[in-house]
Parts: sequence; structure tokens; C-alpha cells
Amino acid sequence: MDSSGLAGIAGLDERIAGCRACPRLVDWREEVARTKRAAFSDWTYWGRPVPGFGPPDAALLIVGLAPAAHGGNRTGRMFTGDRSGDVLYEALYDVGLASQPTSVSADDGLELHGVRVTSPVHCAPPANKPTPGERDTCRPWLVQELHLLRPTLRAVVVLGAFGWQAALPAFAEAGWSVPRPRPAFAHGRRVSLDGLDLFGCFHVSQRNTFTGRLTPTMLRDVLGAAARTAGLPASG
Repeated sequence: MDSSGLAGIAGLDERIAGCRACPRLVDWREEVARTKRAAFSDWTYWGRPVPGFGPPDAALLIVGLAPAAHGGNRTGRMFTGDRSGDVLYEALYDVGLASQPTSVSADDGLELHGVRVTSPVHCAPPANKPTPGERDTCRPWLVQELHLLRPTLRAVVVLGAFGWQAALPAFAEAGWSVPRPRPAFAHGRRVSLDGLDLFGCFHVSQRNTFTGRLTPTMLRDVLGAAARTAGLPASG
């Protein structure tokens, strides 16, 4: 990607971090940052929208749901500082797409190889549940990110039904041809959109991973398949 593309992603990330479009989310993320969790009382919380993380010329995109109140909202990086992120980044490391298996802070040295992580809602929502209106208000950020990634993007892993429902309209707005009726979410589902392959995967939430609905093997299988589709070297 040329320097204008690099500046585009960096500029987008900066604009996302300054967004105050959803009053309920602004109030919540800032309240959490003030009150903190006892275990993180010595942290200065990020308390802002969390931009995407990963190279601006990624061939693979992972789309989640929204930052966690004491994860991304604390650390300022997607899926960083919570158990969902522990599961995701360990799996990315296992298949050769991350430089280390842990993600604890924005300055811990983690690098992603050919993969970027983002979400359809960039602020931590109360009870981890954005409203449909908040999802729709945030959609233009994802559409812009997709436009910037389009020259190199070859595959996408969407985590969970909420992410799937939020992502499909964004892909349509970004210029990809989405089937009608829109395909329903399912773990392992694969949908082709004009040279871009979408993979459905259960979300890496504690509820899914603790109950065994999503196992590390299941997650690695989807990530590995998507990486190979994107032309990335993937192990396992």
C-alpha cells in the first residue's frame, strides 16, 4: 500500500478515537474509565472509542462486536486486556498470524502478520450490548475501513451473529455484492462476495469458550482456513 493508504488508515483511526456520536456510549465508557475495576485501579483507562489494530495492508480482517469495558476501553487496543482477547490472540499466534500469544497492553510489542482486527461498534457498551441505533451510527467507520483495506483484503472472519448482522450491510455499502436474502450467521459458514470470502465464527466470549461452544481447535480451524484463503502462510 502506498503512503496515502497508510495515512488513510492512520487518519481514520485518529478520527474514530475522537468520536462522540452516541451519548449513551460516551457516558458509559467515560464512567467506567473514572470508576475503574479494583484490579486495574492503577491504570489510566483509555475511555474512548477503540480503533482497529493491525497493518493497513491486511489481507485478512477479523470483525468482532465492541470493546470490553475493562479490556479495550481500558487498554485502547482491540481485544486487549480481557479473556476474549486472550483466546483470540493465542489462536492467532498458534496459526502464525501474531508475534506473541498474549495481548495485555497497547505497548506490549504485539504485531499482527497480514491480519487486522476491528469491530462494528468502537465504544464499550453497557452489558456488552449496543443498540441497533448505535450499531448503525458506527457503521460508516467500518465502511471507510473496508474502502481503505479493499486493495489487499481477501478474507474476513466475523465473530458472532451481531458482528455478522452488522458487517453485511457495511460490505454492501463499501461496494461488495452481498447476496439477497442475506445469508444467516453460522459457525463455519463461508460466503463469497466478489473475490472476498467471509467466514462465520462463534464469538470468543467467555460464555462461548467456558461452555465449550467454541473450542481452541474450532477457532484455529476457522482462522487457518481464512488465512490460507487470504494467501497468508498459516500453520496448523
